[in-house]
Amino acid sequence: MNNFEKEAAIRKYFSMWIKRDFTALDSIFASDIYYSECYGPEYSGLQEIRCWIEDMLCKQYVLEWKVKRFIHENNIVVVEWFFKERQNKTEHAFDGVSIIQFKNDGKIISIKEFESKTEHTTPFRI
Repeated sequence: MNNFEKEAAIRKYFSMWIKRDFTALDSIFASDIYYSECYGPEYSGLQEIRCWIEDMLCKQYVLEWKVKRFIHENNIVVVEWFFKERQNKTEHAFDGVSIIQFKNDGKIISIKEFESKTEHTTPFRI
C-alpha cells in the first residue's frame, strides 16, 4: 500500500463520522484493531468499535474533521487534524494528532489519538 492509499483510507474514515455512514468500516479496519481515543477510552476489536460508534451516533454529530498534514514512516502514518463536534446543543472543537498503523494487507490495525486545545497563547512573546 502506498502513501496515497493510506491517506485515502484515513480520509475515508474521518468522512464516515461526518456522513454518519460506517458501512465501509470493515474495508479499512482490521478485525483485531486497537483504538485509543484522545481522552482515555480504549477499544479492542471491530465489535467494540462498532458498539462505541453506535453509542456516539446517538449523542454526537461530527461537524468537521479536517486533515492538516500527514507524516509517513513505513506502515505508520501520523496525522495532524482539526475536529469539531456537537453534543447536547454545545459545540466543541480541538486540534489533534493520530498515530495510525497499517497492516501489510492495507488495513488499519492501530489508532492512538492525542488532543490539543485549538486556542494557543504566547505568554512570553516579547
